[in-house]
Amino acid sequence: MIQLIGLKHDVKIEIREKLSIIPKRQEKCLEALLNICEEAVILSTCNRTEIYFKSKDEDIVERVFEALNWDKTLIKCVFNNKEEKAIQHLMEVVCGFDSLLLGEDQILGQVRDAYEAAKDSKAIKKELQRLFENAIACGKEFRTKSRISDIPVSSSSMVVKQAIDRGHKNFMLLGYGTVGELTSKYILEGKVDLLYIAVRDTQKVSIEDPRVKVIPFKDINKYYEEVDCVISCTSAPHTVVHLKELPNKYLLLFDLAVPRDIEETVSKNPLYEVYDIDMLQDIHDDNYKKREASMKDNRYIVDKAIKEYIDWKMTKELSPFIKKIKHNGEDVYKERLETFKHKKETKDNEKLAELLLKSTSDAYVNKAIEVLKEEHLKGRSKECVDIISRIFQL
Repeated sequence: MIQLIGLKHDVKIEIREKLSIIPKRQEKCLEALLNICEEAVILSTCNRTEIYFKSKDEDIVERVFEALNWDKTLIKCVFNNKEEKAIQHLMEVVCGFDSLLLGEDQILGQVRDAYEAAKDSKAIKKELQRLFENAIACGKEFRTKSRISDIPVSSSSMVVKQAIDRGHKNFMLLGYGTVGELTSKYILEGKVDLLYIAVRDTQKVSIEDPRVKVIPFKDINKYYEEVDCVISCTSAPHTVVHLKELPNKYLLLFDLAVPRDIEETVSKNPLYEVYDIDMLQDIHDDNYKKREASMKDNRYIVDKAIKEYIDWKMTKELSPFIKKIKHNGEDVYKERLETFKHKKETKDNEKLAELLLKSTSDAYVNKAIEVLKEEHLKGRSKECVDIISRIFQL
């Protein structure tokens, strides 16, 4: 049974960061999950933590919390979907229907990364592999046909637009992962004077733009004075922006990380204006209605993908029976092939082939007639006629 455990939408960031799984911990978490279920994929982003897994255990939530060393008092903060509801949720997630920023374009890549990480850890087999491959294909088709990317939206684009619209020109970006790289792209597309990019290894960032200066992360407090906006999106398990290190001047700070990068005391100081990921919905988005209409018009792509996967899963249950049918068919032709080998030197080959081909046909036609008669006597002839007609193309 495919299941999903995910965080409810109304869970505050203070709780979300306790249930988040940063990238460097994912492999160990997957190992722990495989002790209690057959397959698992972890999707952990700034707005969600979701675990997709296969298990026959219908009351597995507590065991998942134990495996991940999560506080069981927070079980009330998660939902547990099974089978079709779990499948539907993933298809909606990958197309952006379930995002805080409707239709945001980062989630497809995040789902792909989660799938690849599970593959690398050998945490998935047939069912989740097929589900995630179908979901990623669905997300690609949805974006192509809806052209939702023509109406850009992401946490990165929203905060950069907000800062530039308010006249900020000197930026500091903390972290240069997927979100950081995208954020830097949006910043440099605007009319800005300076962008500091703070990373642990300065050799890993190479941008040919005179406005960009790559700095060691340990030195960020030396450069705060030169900027008026800080955007933080690291994958650190602890805060990296501390009140005691900030300059005595106004700063606009955006925290796109979960767990949070900016310590809470910063937001309580009137010098600093701080937005965490939960507050982004307060930033006005002119494109919302356009995205909403485009997504509604293309909802059929999601529904089609859900049906295709459920049909595949149901058909897969017939696999053992299909193997038996094929095996039976091989027995029939091999038996006649042996007869032909033994008699081809003593019989007219053309007549022998005709006889054996007819006996092969009769083996199935006569059995079909026999079953049809039996089902007719039981009052089930209509269904039987329908099936036999399809098999024999009548």
